[in-house]
Amino acid sequence: MSLSDSNKRGFNPAFATVTTLFFMWGFVTASIDPLVPSVKAVFSLTYAESMLTQFAFFLAYGVISLPAALVLEKLGYARTILLALGAMLAGCLLMPVATHFSSYWFVLIALFVIAGGITQLQVAANPLAALLGPPKSSHFRLTLSQTFNSLGTVIAPVVGSYLILRGGVFEGAVNAASRDATLRNVDTQFLTIAVILILLGLFLWRLRRLLHVPHEMDDANASPFAAFASHWALFGGLAIFLYVGAEVSIGSIMINFLHAPSIMNVSFSEAGRLLSFYWGGAMVGRALGSAVLIRAPADRVLATAAVVAMLLCLVVTQQSGLVTLLFGSATAGHVAGIAAIAVGFFNSIMFPTIFTLTLERSEAPTPSTSGLLCMAIVGGAILPVITGYTADHAGLTLAFFIPLISYICIAIFALAGASCHPKVENASISA
Repeated sequence: MSLSDSNKRGFNPAFATVTTLFFMWGFVTASIDPLVPSVKAVFSLTYAESMLTQFAFFLAYGVISLPAALVLEKLGYARTILLALGAMLAGCLLMPVATHFSSYWFVLIALFVIAGGITQLQVAANPLAALLGPPKSSHFRLTLSQTFNSLGTVIAPVVGSYLILRGGVFEGAVNAASRDATLRNVDTQFLTIAVILILLGLFLWRLRRLLHVPHEMDDANASPFAAFASHWALFGGLAIFLYVGAEVSIGSIMINFLHAPSIMNVSFSEAGRLLSFYWGGAMVGRALGSAVLIRAPADRVLATAAVVAMLLCLVVTQQSGLVTLLFGSATAGHVAGIAAIAVGFFNSIMFPTIFTLTLERSEAPTPSTSGLLCMAIVGGAILPVITGYTADHAGLTLAFFIPLISYICIAIFALAGASCHPKVENASISA
């Protein structure tokens, strides 16, 4: 069966294959959230120091993305994706070595290697999902793929809460034995991911012929820096930087936030399971959003989501003020906790919509634009550290001002997108 025939019958095997990648990197990325309170307890870190896990992970996007764009231009989609999975596997296998030496810095190096592979994967898979079909439905396809990414982020905190946030330092005294038990739990988490990556790599190797688009090597000699000449690529990069930074910041402090006596006063394990509702909201929102984006302009949907997310963060920051006045001190903490979790639903369509709006308007080659947008994911390294520093000095509640400001800027990007029509339509798959 040809690819065009399968598209006519309503099933695109290439798109379905690429979507498995979105699930995998979502699962791995969200596995870092349970790791944050774990390393904080094991290595006796401050909030800002524990956020270095996110810094090391998302720093890879800033370092690797432009070289990844060059690799994509030279190797094409299929080989780039297989190379990325190999790098992720290497990072997972480094983690038990890091925990064996009980070295926080070695843990950060392992996370950087894993994220380097995910960066390469995102540079290839995001535009590929957008290109695998008619240009008019690119917002729908990328948002649908991101739904499966969210499925991975929902499952990972649940798995992490059982594997990492139980026993060891989370039960009883913090001593050498409890620290060692927690580090062994970390090993189990990442070795499990390594096995899954091996199976996924074998699956994609068999189906590698599907992971191509017509004329994908036309830009083989294009510069990975070409996107820096496009104002829209830069604007989209800023929006991605702020979105990822806001989403990761909230996810990273959520367990400690919900655990706080003034909020929900639940155990770390229970808070880890509640975190899955934050990521689950993103999954539900993307499933619904993919349908909405078929009927509504993407820029308007993005603006609405950003404004509501901003308002929810405002509710959290007012937990000791207006929220207490309206709901009473007994329930104000629960209201703030629910508001923080609900942000996930409105985060849902932001990344794919920003990505495709930028691809439509950028004058640079697709690999270069994708490289710049993925480089901007480094916001997930920088904003969480700022958020952690704010939490250390002003409290977890006021730390939500950092994502609040980010959502205001994303709303501005969406409104600007409404006033600018696409300049170049994406190519689509044909027989």
